[in-house]
Amino acid sequence: MTDIALDMPWLEKSWQFIQHRLAEGRLPHALLINGECGVGKRAWADAVSGLLLCAVPVNTETGTPVACGQCRQCELFAASSHPDVQVYSPEKSRMIKIEQIRSLSAFAVSSPQVAGRKIAVIDRADQLNINSANALLKTLEEPVEDFVLLLLQESGRPVLPTIRSRCQVLSIPVPAPEQANQWLTSRVANIEGDKQPSLELMAKSLMLAGNAPRLAFEYATGEFPALRDEAFDKFRQFMKGQVAVSEAAKAFKALGLEDMLWLFEGWAADLARLSAGGKANDSEAGEMLGFLAGNNPAWRAHELSDMVRESRAAGVYNVSPELEASRLLIAWRDLMPKKRRVS
Repeated sequence: MTDIALDMPWLEKSWQFIQHRLAEGRLPHALLINGECGVGKRAWADAVSGLLLCAVPVNTETGTPVACGQCRQCELFAASSHPDVQVYSPEKSRMIKIEQIRSLSAFAVSSPQVAGRKIAVIDRADQLNINSANALLKTLEEPVEDFVLLLLQESGRPVLPTIRSRCQVLSIPVPAPEQANQWLTSRVANIEGDKQPSLELMAKSLMLAGNAPRLAFEYATGEFPALRDEAFDKFRQFMKGQVAVSEAAKAFKALGLEDMLWLFEGWAADLARLSAGGKANDSEAGEMLGFLAGNNPAWRAHELSDMVRESRAAGVYNVSPELEASRLLIAWRDLMPKKRRVS
């Protein structure tokens, strides 16, 4: 028996929403779950799927149901072999294709094989292409009684208004810094020996992830922080005119297209915050971004964000990460005053 709100307390409100609706027999046929990358949207959707499939949910002291963990449905779900739950996510093209949505539509109208209902999860609904999004509308417009659709959307990534308007929308917040740090600390405690990240690396990973705990864990146990530091160093040198754009672009290419764009997007957002009198989330880049914010109109930050979105859209067509990095770097350098340099 698992209550995800105990493991990730920032999910409590959205988790209780499902519990209460299930207890009242008023489940929405489609839910759009919005949240930053790494806040636990997929873990939430998996927990909800398990609860909705459970044959004999157990009532807690507050009268809300949780999955029993012992029935056949729970056993099948725990073994990742339950036939009445399907997950659809982007393929190699980084998009969810129309063939996947056609499969989802057929699944929606079929009879459950062993459970009382069917669950479909679209992981990254913001990655539906125009054809697959339009194909999904028919399923949303003609809801099936024993079918629940969970769509996961990353904040800042658009979903067609026609899809959004046909779903109940839930937003998952980023946890408070204390909650994020507590979760990350408990998770890395299970890592043995010298592979366990240091407190300094954990703090840096939380900062880079914007306090999104699951993304911070990925950073703390992976290569991103070191690659990001190399890219940031080359970025500073490029902005000062000390290295060519080709050299700087190679450091960003090493991040991979998605992480590279994530980094540029975060800096553009910080530039906008600083222009409005706020603080940078990336504290290490704050001084440099503050200098740029003080020498440019606020709209330049939005221009940079638009360029990142263009690069992300172009990623569907297997564009060169190095060329996209060069394009974005040149746009950033245009923010530099003609006769001044970052200190």
